[in-house]
Amino acid sequence: MPPRGSRAPLPPLLLVWALAACAARASEITFELPDNAKQCFYEEIAQGTKCTLEFQVITGGHYDVDCRLEDPDGIVLYKEMKKQYDSFTFTASRNGTYKFCFSNEFSTFTHKTVYFDFQVGEDPPLFPSENRVTALTQMESACVSIHEALKSVIDYQTHFRLREAQGRSRAEDLNTRVAYWSIGEAIILLVVSIGQVFLLKSFFSDKRTTTTRVGS
Repeated sequence: MPPRGSRAPLPPLLLVWALAACAARASEITFELPDNAKQCFYEEIAQGTKCTLEFQVITGGHYDVDCRLEDPDGIVLYKEMKKQYDSFTFTASRNGTYKFCFSNEFSTFTHKTVYFDFQVGEDPPLFPSENRVTALTQMESACVSIHEALKSVIDYQTHFRLREAQGRSRAEDLNTRVAYWSIGEAIILLVVSIGQVFLLKSFFSDKRTTTTRVGS
């Protein structure tokens, strides 16, 4: 037990989590985009900063959306129409507020669910090289490996969750269509059955009337 007034050293795994919390800024959002609507986001970025915009449409229509990215002067850096998913990396050419928008204005009745991840800057090294005269120790190397592995796990989990959400949406949409189709078939079958009963009844009624006339 550590003495009062002092702190026990962090275990290696907790140390990695603590250092991972000091990573580069990132905005990761999932939002609803109604039909005939446009949603814009803004980010203050310093000159020379490397940024990455990644997006994917999870639900709605043909799973497509318009995307546009502009610099502080209004110059279009990226523009794509009706994309399901994409990734764009750029380096900020000047200081200022950058704007990126998602548009569903081409859709008249279908709303979309859009996910995007906007990363600003790069992750700082776990162990900065300045003021170091020796190589990384075995524990430090293990921490770096664990950190990189955790980053890969987070990326894989995010993509798997997006695929699972998209697959569930498609399955629910297919289930709804099958249900409507089944109801339609049941109604058609009922109408055809009732029509056949009335047709047969009319046929035998006409035949009985004809027989009665001939007999008389």
